Amino acid sequence: MTLVRCYRFATMSVGSDYLHLQIDADGVARIGDTRYKVSQLAAEHYAYGWSAEELLRQHPDLRPQDVYAALTYFYDHYDEMVAELRREALVPSQLKTGQKLTREELLKRRSQTGM
Repeated sequence: MTLVRCYRFATMSVGSDYLHLQIDADGVARIGDTRYKVSQLAAEHYAYGWSAEELLRQHPDLRPQDVYAALTYFYDHYDEMVAELRREALVPSQLKTGQKLTREELLKRRSQTGM
């Protein structure tokens, strides 16, 4: 017998391998009906080396089965998720290197806006 949860939002089950995960309307894997994206926990696990137990300590509102489902999904989609994490990590550094304004220019802009 398979349990199926019904949600108000447009979601679909990821499959029988990931009973605690849902795909939202934007195609993002989420942990059940929580605010957590699988990629968020995957990033913490990958970048900080946090174990499932540490993820549970950091997110006490999650259940063990939620965290283990997220990690299972992460390792089942390892290459594509790691590539996405690396792409997302480049965005802030690219934005930072694009900033060429000096302090004086920023202060001049501020005075022009009347702040």
